[in-house]
Amino acid sequence: MSLPEFIFERVTADIRQQMSGILALTEQLARQRLTPDAQACASGVAEAAAAVCRMLDAALELQAIRAERLAAATDTISLRDLMDEIQEHWQPTAAMGGVTLLVSYDGDPELKVTADRRRLVQALDGFIGEAVASARRGAVEASLRATADEATARIEGQVRGGADADWSGRDLESRVRTVDSRFGLEVALGVALARQFVLDLGGELAADNQEGGGHSVRFELNLPRAEDAPAEERRLTARPAHVLIVDDNATNRMVAQALCEMFDCTCEAANDGIEAIDAVQAARFDLVLMDIKMPRMDGVSAARAIRALPGAVGGVPIVALTANADPDDAAGYLAAGMDGVVEKPMKPEHLLAVLQQALDGAGPEWAAA
Repeated sequence: MSLPEFIFERVTADIRQQMSGILALTEQLARQRLTPDAQACASGVAEAAAAVCRMLDAALELQAIRAERLAAATDTISLRDLMDEIQEHWQPTAAMGGVTLLVSYDGDPELKVTADRRRLVQALDGFIGEAVASARRGAVEASLRATADEATARIEGQVRGGADADWSGRDLESRVRTVDSRFGLEVALGVALARQFVLDLGGELAADNQEGGGHSVRFELNLPRAEDAPAEERRLTARPAHVLIVDDNATNRMVAQALCEMFDCTCEAANDGIEAIDAVQAARFDLVLMDIKMPRMDGVSAARAIRALPGAVGGVPIVALTANADPDDAAGYLAAGMDGVVEKPMKPEHLLAVLQQALDGAGPEWAAA
């Protein structure tokens, strides 16, 4: 990785982390008794922070795609449920802009496919976002048609509506130079990702203008069918987990605490490695979320010191919580006695995974990113 790429990724990741902290703080603020004006201000801050996070995510993913470092996931996807979620996500945004959004699915309601779910959602989101942003009180139609044989499902997606001007064939630089609204950059990045994801999934993409009816974007994908899988339960065990959050940044501690509370966990906090060692000797914890770079004593040194403690205290599960989660870094954390790695900004599903692993008593062979 070149120095400019390294700086870009570090800076964007740090901004993303700070914006995630703002989102967590505004969520906490929204739970308080606020005047209507204060509530509106908190909602505005949350909306702006979420938009910045989305743009940063898109920029980082485009960078990873160009460097061929973006790994594809293999998920089981219900196509009908996917379109229901797309409609639920976009309906409020469209309504605020006076846009009529029509979402439809034509196919076997029980059909499931195997693909990278996040990429498929982002492909639809990118094209719908462009259409909704340019519709100007018109209508946008988003449809998905699926036909399948025993092994393969053919997916035909289409988004119709928006302005006549078709950006889908332009490169990202050309699109960014033409943006003229507050949300233009986010839309441009979204479409760039959508196009790239369709191509990465082996699909075909076409676009055309329709006289008097905006433009239409179509894509086709051939995806393997998936067998039914048991529903994933969003719970831990019969008892709540007690978690020690170790981080020298107050915002990061509040973000981690808010996420832990989503799963009915109780929390205590420490500001550095020295306080962490004292804390695990004073109370019983089910999990330690350990930041790496801290004053006085860093996370790696603290993990080694805790592992040297006698008895059950020395075996408490420790998970590195860090923005430096490359494979080489992760290997160093595991070698220091940690049980896993979660990348900042931490996501709820990643926290849930480490909590389940910790309470199941899994060893240091697992890691979440």
